Amino acid sequence: MQNHSKLFLWSVVSALAGFLFGFDTVVISGAEKTIQQLWDLSPGMHGLAMSAALWGTVLGSLVGSWPTDHFGRKKTLLSIGILFLVGSLWSAFAHEVNSFMIARFLGGIAIGVSTVAAPLYISEISPPERRGRLAGMFQFNIVFGILVAFLSNAVIARIGGETSTILGVHDWRWMLGIMAVPSVIYTFACFAIPESPRWLLSRKGDRTAGIAVLKLISPHASTTELEASADAMTSASQEVAAAKGFWRMGMKTPILIALLVAFFNQASGINAILYFAPRIFELTGLGPKDALSQSVGIGITNLIFTFVGLWLIDRLGRRTLLYIGSFGYIASLGLCSWAFFTEHFAIVPACIFAFIAAHAMGQGAVIWVLISEIFPDKFRAKGQSLGSFTHWIFAALLTTFFPKMVTAFPPGYIFLFFCGMMVLQLIWVKLMVPETKGRSLEEIQHDLGVS
Repeated sequence: MQNHSKLFLWSVVSALAGFLFGFDTVVISGAEKTIQQLWDLSPGMHGLAMSAALWGTVLGSLVGSWPTDHFGRKKTLLSIGILFLVGSLWSAFAHEVNSFMIARFLGGIAIGVSTVAAPLYISEISPPERRGRLAGMFQFNIVFGILVAFLSNAVIARIGGETSTILGVHDWRWMLGIMAVPSVIYTFACFAIPESPRWLLSRKGDRTAGIAVLKLISPHASTTELEASADAMTSASQEVAAAKGFWRMGMKTPILIALLVAFFNQASGINAILYFAPRIFELTGLGPKDALSQSVGIGITNLIFTFVGLWLIDRLGRRTLLYIGSFGYIASLGLCSWAFFTEHFAIVPACIFAFIAAHAMGQGAVIWVLISEIFPDKFRAKGQSLGSFTHWIFAALLTTFFPKMVTAFPPGYIFLFFCGMMVLQLIWVKLMVPETKGRSLEEIQHDLGVS
């Protein structure tokens, strides 16, 4: 019998990296206009300054598997907190744009590495029947961090008042620097979690330490049961280790799943709608203030339905949630396209909220869980890095080109394109996505034919 309270605590600590991820991503929204005016930035330089964290995220996700495999899951999670802390304080104290961009880039690296290490760690310590909910807490914390960042910015701006300063310091610096507080809390909390038993057994080869952690997870298990669990993990790892490497035919199924789940996540248009929601609402005729109010509703909807997705993921399964999300995407995006073509703008806000709900219950809840489950121990960090990098490179490209798309094409065509991509996702889910609910990581490895 597992120690559920400890598993939950360790998972929460690891998932707090997602909170810092969400907070750091959005907190810049309260400071970007002031920074542009303060340093008299050209549109091009302003774009570079604002996107520095995003490109750091791309790099962090690309290289995140290396520290996760070489130094361990725990040390990597700890280093993420330190990077977030340094990045937040550095950006708050920056006095020119180049220094500011370096600070934001460091924070972006931390985000990228967090999307590799945190879901992977939770997946490796979780029992099959609870793995979806526990690993899904990473996504929940991302959404929660986004909301807290919006609230934090609003409170600081209100305290600053007309002078826009607090204790003689510009309020935008407080907005960015306040993230040092959760960064410190998270960093110290990481000292309380154990190393992943799978990493100890498959990467470090420390059987004694691995069994000791398994004992913490299942304190009532007998020595024979613990030894059998360790043998199963070691055996599965050795089977894969005997093969040549990551990029081979025996790994094609998990590689394709990781690539496509990340690609379709962004092909839905989610980042474009989250980042440019006020602009989309203004296209329907709403004024700037009303459009901004509708955008707050998106954040609340995202949080509520992310929670619903986590409640359902171990009950209905990953594949079922992807089905639900796909149908929700197709209906909401298709209606949005129809509304813009026919000028029935009144239904657009409801369709956008439905789209967010479909994403939060489907792709949003599933992506990080599924990627963390489908790779064998030896290659789990590389697989997580591959999926994360794919996600972030398409997120960067979509965010970069969406404003040009809106200018070049009528909105109806853009939503129709996203809708078409979700039809392809539905076909992909039907033909290729396995159900991993309730399966051990070793059983999933066998089901996918990894050799």
